[in-house]
Amino acid sequence: MIKAVIFDLDGVIVSTDEFHFQAWMQLAKRLQIPFNREMNERLRGVSRYESLSIILENATNAYSEEEKQEFLDEKNAVYIELLHELSEADILPGVEATLAKLREKEIKIAIGSSSRNTPRILEYIGMSDTFDAVADGNDITKSKPDPEVFLLAAKKLGIAPEECLVVEDAYAGVEAAKAAGMKSLAVGSAIDSPDADYRAKDLSQVNIIELLA
Repeated sequence: MIKAVIFDLDGVIVSTDEFHFQAWMQLAKRLQIPFNREMNERLRGVSRYESLSIILENATNAYSEEEKQEFLDEKNAVYIELLHELSEADILPGVEATLAKLREKEIKIAIGSSSRNTPRILEYIGMSDTFDAVADGNDITKSKPDPEVFLLAAKKLGIAPEECLVVEDAYAGVEAAKAAGMKSLAVGSAIDSPDADYRAKDLSQVNIIELLA
């Protein structure tokens, strides 16, 4: 029986995909590296450093680790500035109703995100105190598809991995949930993931309580 639901943040609770894209695009343009929305799809669910590595695959120059860190700081500064536009109005469809149903059933809820900006994003959308536990990029050394972030979220909740359901919008996240021994609900871009146990366009299209029995 499922006793906890662990939510990815970006693309599940709120979407900052466009902000990420704009920030990476600005960096890629400055470095004269080809980058487009199709390439941006490869960055879903992976760490900031791994995202940069993917972008630099198309670079004609080689860069030092020090330069790469400067690029990461540059991208993150642009992204953080864009995040100021977020508000409660940006919470995705079905999220608040789903969380209310889980609370009513006394099901634990947590965030499992690779983003180091998770606390800031939750603050901007008015959800800093909503979840029973938060595991994010500040807590982990391995990003999805490694299951570290989900296992840490389960540990913080005091719930066994096999008693957790993960809600994810990235293939890497669904793969991470499977590696953690958890069930998964794929939404958004991950809806066609072969590793998902359940699928829905978004949380407004599924009664999550029915999946927990």
